[in-house]
Amino acid sequence: MRLIRPLSALCVLFFASVALWAQQSAAPASAVSSLPNGIEVRAGNLHEQVTALRNDVLRVRIWRGENPPEDASWAVLDEARHASVAVTTTGDTGKAGFHTSVLSVAVDPATLELTVRDSNNNIVSQDARPVRFDGNEFRIYKAMPIDEHYFGLGDKTGPLDRRNQAFTLWNTDAYRFQESTDPLYKAIPYFMAFRTGRAVGVLMDNTWRSSFDFGKELPDAYSFGSVNGPIDYYLFLGPTPKQVVETYAWLTGKPPLPPLWSLGFQQSRYSYDSQARVLEIANHLRADHIPADAIYLDIDYQVHNRPFSVNPVTFPDLKGLMAKLKAEDFHAVMITDLHIANYPEPTYPPYDTGIAGDNFVKSADGAVYSGKVWPGMSLFPDFTRRQTREWWGTLYREFKSDGADGFWNDMNEPSVFDTPTATMPLDVVHRIDEPGFISRTATHAEIHNVYGMQNSRATYDGMLAIDPNTRPFVLTRATYAGGQRYAATWTGDNSSSWNHLRMTTPMIENLGLSGFAFTGADVGGYAGSPSKELLTRWLQVGAFQPIDRDHTEKGTAPQEPWVSGPEQEAIRRHFIETRYQLMPYLYTLADEASRTGLPMVRPLFLEFPNSAADGHPIDLDSGATSEFMLGADLLIAPSPFPDELDAYAVELPTPLWYDFWTGEPVTLPPPAPPVPGAPDHTVTFSTTVSPRLADLPVYVRAGAILPMEPIVESTAQTPNGPLTLRIYAAGKNEPGDNCAGELYQDDGKTFDFKKGSYLRMTFSCRVASDGLHLNIGAHQGTYPAWWKEIRAEVYGWKPEKGIAVVDSKPVPLTKQAHGFAFTIADNGKGAEALLK
Repeated sequence: MRLIRPLSALCVLFFASVALWAQQSAAPASAVSSLPNGIEVRAGNLHEQVTALRNDVLRVRIWRGENPPEDASWAVLDEARHASVAVTTTGDTGKAGFHTSVLSVAVDPATLELTVRDSNNNIVSQDARPVRFDGNEFRIYKAMPIDEHYFGLGDKTGPLDRRNQAFTLWNTDAYRFQESTDPLYKAIPYFMAFRTGRAVGVLMDNTWRSSFDFGKELPDAYSFGSVNGPIDYYLFLGPTPKQVVETYAWLTGKPPLPPLWSLGFQQSRYSYDSQARVLEIANHLRADHIPADAIYLDIDYQVHNRPFSVNPVTFPDLKGLMAKLKAEDFHAVMITDLHIANYPEPTYPPYDTGIAGDNFVKSADGAVYSGKVWPGMSLFPDFTRRQTREWWGTLYREFKSDGADGFWNDMNEPSVFDTPTATMPLDVVHRIDEPGFISRTATHAEIHNVYGMQNSRATYDGMLAIDPNTRPFVLTRATYAGGQRYAATWTGDNSSSWNHLRMTTPMIENLGLSGFAFTGADVGGYAGSPSKELLTRWLQVGAFQPIDRDHTEKGTAPQEPWVSGPEQEAIRRHFIETRYQLMPYLYTLADEASRTGLPMVRPLFLEFPNSAADGHPIDLDSGATSEFMLGADLLIAPSPFPDELDAYAVELPTPLWYDFWTGEPVTLPPPAPPVPGAPDHTVTFSTTVSPRLADLPVYVRAGAILPMEPIVESTAQTPNGPLTLRIYAAGKNEPGDNCAGELYQDDGKTFDFKKGSYLRMTFSCRVASDGLHLNIGAHQGTYPAWWKEIRAEVYGWKPEKGIAVVDSKPVPLTKQAHGFAFTIADNGKGAEALLK
């Protein structure tokens, strides 16, 4: 008897919920309206609008009631959001719809369920059930084919593939995060779905706390939703993964070309706690001839951790320190946390000017909100106000005048120490005053996930306002979709463990797929002290990642490259030197990222989407989980379990590769015979590696031309010697074999490249019946080359006569291990060479 009444209540609640859901989601359609670029369908009080921004890009908006929500975005660029193409309206089989040249759209008028197909009738996206509402919450369900895989969402932990996982997007200070930790520092509500070699992108533009489920709740559906805010998402077809990444960049913006020095080795610590210690580190790097470009100043340069202050005792001459660092070709990066100490004294102008300009967020009662962080009680700028961002930018003027070259926005989730949620209360009030938005107030529940992004935006714009022709370098911990327009990022406060080294690669790969081409991890690990072997392994892998910063926390053992003795230092120096030799290639990749949005570090499937017979991404194979591409031509293959001493298999997406270190073609064992009745899904190209501490397997794609330079100790130094082109023949030594490469250079500092002050060159080779022809393209742009000669090294192709001819004139040909070399005078007009 005691059970009857609660069960009755549950039944009433259940049927009421069903009735409400039916009313909201499946009421009879009352209208279907054709739009020039799409359709709008109304079912009861629900509206669904599907429009085509391009032939391959759709925007989907759903709302309740008559009026759509505000059409504004922190993430999607205005020109993309307002783009439009004409469509052809269709209405087949009882569905409302339209088609573009590459996509067809069908909406069920009764349920508003959406199906999108490509021009080959393949389903691109299909609702698995109607949209679900629960108060202000909503959830979208999509069919999840058994062979589909999911990538993106920024720096989440765990495997590269998001399938069978669920995630929360809520920017969180996740010190000592582990493999199961979620959420983390960034909220990037975008992912790529990949199936049988085809890819589609999904971006949900909603700043509230949101979640993504890839098969946890339902085995045959993935879903995404939010606790509040608009249903506003984008679907975009590749069909290649690269095209999806480039379209995401079209929607949310490309990363700006960074200063060249930011691609150099960076040394950091929490903290180098005095001016003398900073110079000691700089001098040690130069004395040991370890190439390096940047040294970081963490919060101990400040007075009682107050941002934008300088401790006069430990840093008595900041300007003099900066001058000494610059004299040794170092760039200083200074931390500037976003909280402003609640310290109303004349000696602390950021508080006074912030209060005078009404630049801080307010509590629900209207008082300025104050929370505890490193300086103690602190105030928080209201970065949703354009005026506040402009004020924030002025705070950098003195540091820039003193000689600082970069700034590091940390703690900007925002992290708050004295609240149960470790961030601001959700009812803290922000005032939106931003072009494209309605001027209004918003609670922190809406703004939280974009707060760090707007902080880095204010820093980037502020640096530009102070020095308009110098490229800013901003490093941010928290961000949102589109944040790549303002800052580089890293994976946050990791740990000094072998598992964290292993976790780094998929985190950086997914960040790259999510718009952030310029990323890294704290090399060596932040929390804890690494063993000498772990630090060496991490410095090796870090040398091939976009941001190469050695960083650790207070109280840990020293972590600079020279610790652990001369044997370890020699190995570490060798890999850092290799990074600098590859700087022409790295900077060319940085230019590509700024033009296309393609990341520098890439999963293998981005370059080789069809390498497996069944179309699955080969990165998921056991022999490839630790591998990554640096650009299109370099494959780096650390051990999937780097603390183990066992030999391991390296899986290659194609059969023709070269050993980067020797130039020798990789010898592959014969493929295993097929197993009768087994599915044909394996990639058969693999080689076995026996790990040695001094080695890291790196391979070059056959057909690549790799530009390299002599070793320098900083990017400010002019290399002494020729530009080297490593030419890796396509491998078959048959007429028709081709290879290609590219080089981009500029001054590495300014925006003069936008006025033509750059140098771009293309290189190509082809095998013909009379030998190997090499084309050196003419210099494009007005920026002068630092070299006068080009050293061409040819691997994988053997000249029968041993003759090299450049512009019809014989030149000496030198045999070297696994290849041949000759020199070409480069007058900027291009050259033709023949090796026969």
